[in-house]
Amino acid sequence: MNAQLNSLLLASQIMDVIIPVVCAIVGIAVGIIVALVFLKKIREAKVGSVESMITKMKEDAEQECKALKKEAALEAKEQEIKLRHDFERESREKRAELQKMEQRLDQRDELLTKKESNNLKKAEELELQKKDLDKKVANLALKQEKIDKEYESVIAKLEEISGLTKDEAKKQLTDSIIEETRHDVAVQVRNLEQEAKDEANKRAKDIISLAIQKCCTDHASEITVSVVPLPNDDMKARIIGREGRNIRTLENATGIELIIDDTPEVVILSGFDPVRREVARLSLEKLIADGRIHPARIEETVEKVKKELDVQIKEAGESAMFEVGLFGIHPELIKLLGRLKFRTSYGQNVLQHSLEVAHLAGLMAAELGVDVNLAKRGGLLHDLGKAVDFEVEGTHIQIGVDLAKKYKESKNVVNCIQAHHGDVEPKCIEAVLVQAADAISGARPGARRETNTNYIKRLEQLENISSGFAGVEKAYAIQAGREVRVVVKPEQIDDSQALFLAKDIAKKIESELEYPGQIKVNVIREWRCVEYAK
Repeated sequence: MNAQLNSLLLASQIMDVIIPVVCAIVGIAVGIIVALVFLKKIREAKVGSVESMITKMKEDAEQECKALKKEAALEAKEQEIKLRHDFERESREKRAELQKMEQRLDQRDELLTKKESNNLKKAEELELQKKDLDKKVANLALKQEKIDKEYESVIAKLEEISGLTKDEAKKQLTDSIIEETRHDVAVQVRNLEQEAKDEANKRAKDIISLAIQKCCTDHASEITVSVVPLPNDDMKARIIGREGRNIRTLENATGIELIIDDTPEVVILSGFDPVRREVARLSLEKLIADGRIHPARIEETVEKVKKELDVQIKEAGESAMFEVGLFGIHPELIKLLGRLKFRTSYGQNVLQHSLEVAHLAGLMAAELGVDVNLAKRGGLLHDLGKAVDFEVEGTHIQIGVDLAKKYKESKNVVNCIQAHHGDVEPKCIEAVLVQAADAISGARPGARRETNTNYIKRLEQLENISSGFAGVEKAYAIQAGREVRVVVKPEQIDDSQALFLAKDIAKKIESELEYPGQIKVNVIREWRCVEYAK
């Protein structure tokens, strides 16, 4: 019984759930059907409106087509009318042109007819002239035969009178003309050579003077000793130190000799290495300014000054390179250039001398139209060997050549260094310019300093060497020893011997005398003939 009740309750509960669900489904279905019916009505309404619009558009399009057809027909008719008018106008113009051409052709026919008649007349005249010319040619041939016979008879008479054949006379005449011509040509060539030499000398002087005017470099004149001023004489004892330990330490650290004598308030630094001497000078000045002078402090100061001087040397080399306008020089060569700032030659600062040579060579190269950069590079590096000639054996030329080759400088730069004193032949124009610029920079007045005693001695030696040759009457050293004028005896020395005498004197001066720059040997031969009319 209970089971049945339970089943009935369960069935009633299920029905309670199913009936609402079924009702909801039925409601949804009815809603969908109503919506579909509504949408169908809307669609039918839209389709009707669209069909009416399409019908209206068709009618409008047909009306527009009709209007366009009418307009096109009208335009076609107008175009046709216009083309007809153009065609008729062009036809009239062409007819007029054809008529003009016909008239021109008629005129040309008339002219041609007249020309043909004239040509016939001219042909007749030419025929008559030809006959006359043939007669004249025949007469000239007869006359030429007579002239040839007379010429042969004259030649025979001349050969009989002179005793020479025609070919022999012609040969003699040709030889005499050739000899005269050769003499005239020789005179002309000599005049041209002299004019060329004069012009070349004038041009060279102009170029050199212009280069010297553009390059005006001051030189700091230095000597092989440096003087350090002291605030008082008591400082000498402090520099010497107990039992001389301070001065020994300073000399050992710098390699420079310190001379402390009776000269008041100065210390003299003596040494041939200019860089070491500069290190010693700067170190001593710093020690004097600091006041603490003892071996440890001296060594510390010397090391510090060496580092500072290395920086100064590098900056001096770079400054020289930038001043000349060169780039791409090896850093080691730049340092060596900076060392030349402390090197002197005959009292002339070598770095300033190198800069002047570079400027002069570059200016002359620009005037001559050759490689300016090569001339400047050769001039700047030509005395490079002097930077280390205290440390390396050999001449400064050979040292400079070895350094240039080591740091991959070009062959022409090496030749500029090698030939700047004439030891080898220059292989390029720039080497010749460097040689000339070096001579100008070293020999110009005031560039190099020497004592009066050495100067007078060199002049006396120059005159004695020149006077020692046979046939020399007098010798004079002029232009501060840069030229020697040798007056010879004309009865003993002729013109050709004077040339060889000048060369011999120059060779002997080169072998026996030391001098800056170059010396010009000028041999003068004068022959005077005097007579009095009474």
